[in-house]
Amino acid sequence: MDPEKEIHQLKQKIDKAKAMRYKAEVRLEELQKQRQSLLDELKKLNVKPEELDKEIEKISNEINDLLKKAKDLLPEDLEG
Repeated sequence: MDPEKEIHQLKQKIDKAKAMRYKAEVRLEELQKQRQSLLDELKKLNVKPEELDKEIEKISNEINDLLKKAKDLLPEDLEG
């Protein structure tokens, strides 16, 4: 392969790598903003990130309990 053609191919690869790097940096910035937004929302809800799994489980249990209570309040002949 002649040197000019090889230099041209290397330049194209460098340009492509630069474009990929730029896209990755933009994506990283978007993800960091999204992360901060989620952390801010958790703070408003008084939930610590490390306690999120427990909070989800607690709320899920509350929903199940309320559904059971609602079903218990319905007359038996209405249940399907």
